Amino acid sequence: MISITTQGNLVSVSVLGEFTLADYREFEEHVLYTLQFQGGVNLLMDLRDMVSYTLDVAWEEIRFARAHRYDFRKIAVVTTDQWLVWIAWLNRLFVEAELRVFDDPGTALEWLQEP
Repeated sequence: MISITTQGNLVSVSVLGEFTLADYREFEEHVLYTLQFQGGVNLLMDLRDMVSYTLDVAWEEIRFARAHRYDFRKIAVVTTDQWLVWIAWLNRLFVEAELRVFDDPGTALEWLQEP
């Protein structure tokens, strides 16, 4: 399950439990809508409560990131799971955004809101 909020060019996503393909598609819709009206997107991904994700989500993430390589400005991933930190850094291969990993969502949000 995911929770998504959008404010200006900031898309904030919190994942609770299993991250499914349906959840990821909902995320894609929000990003595409934001791109249409705001241009580049800043993304806050809070994965602290994510238990697992399906393989099709991983594949879709790669496909979507490649298709929108230049559409993300900053990406902040909030997690303490070292495996997810490693995956976040791998995603840097697919997007031109500045990507940072945080363990605190407040600090991540402050960084995203910096000019």
